[in-house]
Amino acid sequence: MYRYILFDLDGTLTDPKEGITKCVQYALQYFGIEADTEDLVDFIGPPLLESFQKYYQLDDAQGHMALKKYRERFKDIGIFENGVYPGIHTLLSDLKKQGRSIALATSKPEVYARRILDKYELMPYFDVVVGSEMDGRRTDKGEVITEVLRQLQVADGQRQEVLMIGDRLHDMIGAGKNHVDKLGVYYGYAHEGELEEAGADYTVCTVEELYDFFKAH
Repeated sequence: MYRYILFDLDGTLTDPKEGITKCVQYALQYFGIEADTEDLVDFIGPPLLESFQKYYQLDDAQGHMALKKYRERFKDIGIFENGVYPGIHTLLSDLKKQGRSIALATSKPEVYARRILDKYELMPYFDVVVGSEMDGRRTDKGEVITEVLRQLQVADGQRQEVLMIGDRLHDMIGAGKNHVDKLGVYYGYAHEGELEEAGADYTVCTVEELYDFFKAH
């Protein structure tokens, strides 16, 4: 049985599509770039600065300005333009009752992640919450997971008892860097085959399948 369960946030526990894509759209408009929100879903999951530079060829200074504009809208509006996937509350409650330790491992700034968990009454399920820093530190998912394991006091010999759950390749790669098992969820925003190519040990397509997974693990 997996004793330590690490969850990504966006696309795994909550569906943040509306908030993230509208805030990216808002940031791009600052540069005179018009984009449809449906074309911005790849921004869900990866570090935002990396995505602004990758998809719109912004240089470092422009990327940081885009991030500033994104947060301008996100901090009070976009942050709550999301919702918890049906079945997540029940899943977390049951895992908690089974005596497992539950942690959040997200590249989203920790201050935002905590507000979202509080808003949707998810915080009581979590033993540890780790995200990135507002100044850009710890955006790499591998670094986030390393800090989670440190706070959970997981010894090297206990890594086989840890499972990272996420919906993008960054979650799988980050877990691999920390030598822990990884489960990819396809109800989030991964492209077909993305999670397997990134080294997922298991994949599920629905929250119900994730619930069933824990009956055997």
